[in-house]
Amino acid sequence: MNSCQHEKWMTLALEEAEKAKALGEVPIGAVIVKDGKYVASAYNLRETNQDPLAHAECLAIKKASERLGSWRLTDCNLYVTLEPCPMCAGAILQARLSKVIYGAQDPKAGCAGTLMNLLQDGRFNHETEVIRGVKEEACGAILSDFFKMIRENRKKAKQAHLNQKE
Repeated sequence: MNSCQHEKWMTLALEEAEKAKALGEVPIGAVIVKDGKYVASAYNLRETNQDPLAHAECLAIKKASERLGSWRLTDCNLYVTLEPCPMCAGAILQARLSKVIYGAQDPKAGCAGTLMNLLQDGRFNHETEVIRGVKEEACGAILSDFFKMIRENRKKAKQAHLNQKE
């Protein structure tokens, strides 16, 4: 698959991330593709569902498995806006995804090469090809903007609380 195709699918993952952002969720989106065709997509729903497992990747994997009628997603590619965490990397390996294409690196939890590379560790019974940095700037910006907004809102709330005490 060429870089234009990767950008096309990452754009769709960014649209999913926007849906998460609109709900006040950390804006991460994921899309699963098989043979160049859309299979499933999802976005973070941890806060909405109060579910620590409701990461975009895990939700997309579940939808794709249901749609394809198999837990084995061996001929599928996962596009995700942020480098997968340890839990999602484990789910990716268990689902036997062929390839992970991600946008922004995650310096705090990235397990596709930043902190460690679970996806390409030969000690597991499956390895997944990794492509990094597709639409990296846009993927990083949506996260940076979201957390900047969170910090600003907290600062405003704290100031409003202090003003009420006066």
